[in-house]
Amino acid sequence: MTSKGFTENTNKIKTSSDFKVNEKPLNSNKISSSRVDINVLKSKLEAEQGKEFRKNIFIFSFCVLLLGSVGIFLSL
Repeated sequence: MTSKGFTENTNKIKTSSDFKVNEKPLNSNKISSSRVDINVLKSKLEAEQGKEFRKNIFIFSFCVLLLGSVGIFLSL
């Protein structure tokens, strides 16, 4: 009698041992450890804070002007 199991019908799959990776690595940017001048960072921060301060002053003055004009309009 013949056995009808899967053990006799096994096919050996040969794989290539010279597997080459053709894909690029995920992080291709090299991190450089260059020094940063603290004065440059400080000046950038001060410039950014200056812009934000001017914007806040503009918004505040606009609200005060609007509130004053509404007060004058309602008092008449």
